[in-house]
Amino acid sequence: MGTTPRPSFRALLTRLTVLATAAAAALAAPTATAAPSQAAACNGYVGLTFDDGPSGNTTALLNALRHNGLRATMFNQGQYAAANPSLVRAQVAAGMWIGNHSYTHPHLTRLSQAQIDSEISRTQQAIANAGGGTPKLFRPPYGETNATVKSVAARHGLTEIIWHVDSQDWNGASTEAIVQAAARLANGQIILLHDWSANTLAAIPRIAQGLTARGLCAGTISPQTGRAVAPG
Repeated sequence: MGTTPRPSFRALLTRLTVLATAAAAALAAPTATAAPSQAAACNGYVGLTFDDGPSGNTTALLNALRHNGLRATMFNQGQYAAANPSLVRAQVAAGMWIGNHSYTHPHLTRLSQAQIDSEISRTQQAIANAGGGTPKLFRPPYGETNATVKSVAARHGLTEIIWHVDSQDWNGASTEAIVQAAARLANGQIILLHDWSANTLAAIPRIAQGLTARGLCAGTISPQTGRAVAPG
């Protein structure tokens, strides 16, 4: 029976070198051909805020926000949070932040301190009971506030948040006008939008595109500064 000739040391070394080179190339290939990151670098952050939810439009709104890579602060009314706890949980599951927008949306500056306290405290409880956590941000209805409203909110651990840009969606603004309003946002600023607006829902993809084109990302709102910052 014949014997298989043994390869020389030089041949073995050559074969090992070839194998090592091929392995290195295979390991490097995924990195070299990997697709670029979908998320552009964030040169600043803006706060997208949606008042008056949750509503019959909330599910579609959350789907649009998630599909376009956006997160937002949802300023919920207590009465709607109490009536639709599953939608509050859906907001949280979609990565949104929950804020307090009073219980029945009254003109708080026309109420007594006790009435203001009831509006705010009942909303804190309703949102917590619905699974939305304990809000740290408060938006007074109509943006109307005074020293009493601020002091009651502060007593509940809430920071009052108004806005820098009003989309006017509550006033029948067109989708185009809402997109243009969002285009005025600068780093740290906040825009007023509404959960129930069909035109706002339609504007979401273009708002996302506009922010990306300007290197801006949707951020959270800092309770310390009241401005939009990078999500923690």
